[in-house]
Amino acid sequence: MNFTVEYEQEDDGRWLAEVRELPGVMTYGNDPDDAVAHAQALALRVVADRLENGEAIPALMFSFSMA
Repeated sequence: MNFTVEYEQEDDGRWLAEVRELPGVMTYGNDPDDAVAHAQALALRVVADRLENGEAIPALMFSFSMA
């Protein structure tokens, strides 16, 4: 399972990062690295929650790339 993290700076100066493959996985940070790190952590928590609830996960090999 590959995840793409997209990030951009908001008008208020904060950075927003989103994992496109997981709806709702969006986080803010003080800089791009901070926002991406938060998004990656949230993505892993979402996948773990899905596993705990018996939802199908295509593969357990993870890869994050920036876009």
